[in-house]
Amino acid sequence: MGDNAGHEIDIHVIAIDGNGNGIYGPVERGIFYPIESLLGIGSINGIEICCLTAEYQVQSHTGYKLKEKDFKDIFALCKKFNIPLPEEYRV
Repeated sequence: MGDNAGHEIDIHVIAIDGNGNGIYGPVERGIFYPIESLLGIGSINGIEICCLTAEYQVQSHTGYKLKEKDFKDIFALCKKFNIPLPEEYRV
């Protein structure tokens, strides 16, 4: 989702399984968010929301062809949360 000012929110609808993991998409695809990745707390316009942890967001943005927005997102997360920059982002 986005607005006219260029702000974007990436929303993934998940179902929580019996172990607390977040299932993303059809179960047979095997895409899930481990329970520990779902412990993040953020805010949008002052409203507290549950979200992925910053560490998991950084970890999950590796291993594929990176876009300019990936670099911006990961640099910002690493700086704000004092997370080491993944090797593939060091240019």
